[in-house]
Amino acid sequence: MPDVRPTVGLFVTCLVDLMRPAVGFAAVKLLEEAGCDVVVPAGQTCCGQPAVNSGDTRDAKAVARRVLDAFVAVDYVVVPSGSCAGTIKVHYPELFADEPDRIEAVADLAARTYELTTFLNDVRRMPPPARPFNSLVAYHDSCSGLRELGIREQPRELLGAMDGLTLTDMNAAEVCCGFGGMFCVKYPDISEKMVDAKVDAILESGADTVLGGDMGCLMNIAGRLHRRGSSVTVRHVAEVLAGHGDATPAIGEAT
Repeated sequence: MPDVRPTVGLFVTCLVDLMRPAVGFAAVKLLEEAGCDVVVPAGQTCCGQPAVNSGDTRDAKAVARRVLDAFVAVDYVVVPSGSCAGTIKVHYPELFADEPDRIEAVADLAARTYELTTFLNDVRRMPPPARPFNSLVAYHDSCSGLRELGIREQPRELLGAMDGLTLTDMNAAEVCCGFGGMFCVKYPDISEKMVDAKVDAILESGADTVLGGDMGCLMNIAGRLHRRGSSVTVRHVAEVLAGHGDATPAIGEAT
């Protein structure tokens, strides 16, 4: 692990802030253990992903400018979400391609932005946390993380040293769960069939826990598992890596 302590700005994300703050606290713990000084800029709001997905370029740019201003003074921006990190790294440069006076700052922000497990594993070379979590785990690869950012082995490598945790292969782990941001709103019938297929794969794997790195996917999967009467629990990977896996109710459970 590098000796220099970088300053990391944690981009909390809307769903973590509103629905699962425990993921944010877990991310801070992991980043500090990886030798980073962590700040959470108060000026941050949304990454603008809903506007980007809807083709609302004007509002997407307005939100992106706030992100640019909020994270200008940190060495890295770390996000516990592949979709939000992908918005900043991949879609911000596309948004501002017609603004040459701003594109340099946008490119700099994109270069400094990482999804959490990628940053811990690839940048900080963090040793896998040797913490206990007794569970047979299926890992869901979110679309944005896998396809836009190439996130697949990083979370699995970090989970690999945990005492009592066994990773099991899930059929079509790389297939969309049907959430897809605005997709589930625009095409609910198709979305429902997709999440049912995902739940079928989870149940066939025999796993008792599903982990992933995107709250939207995890909430969608947890909701469908609950409606189908399954006892499989769903958690964000950061919570388990930080040793909080049994400290809070699973996603979708009553608090």
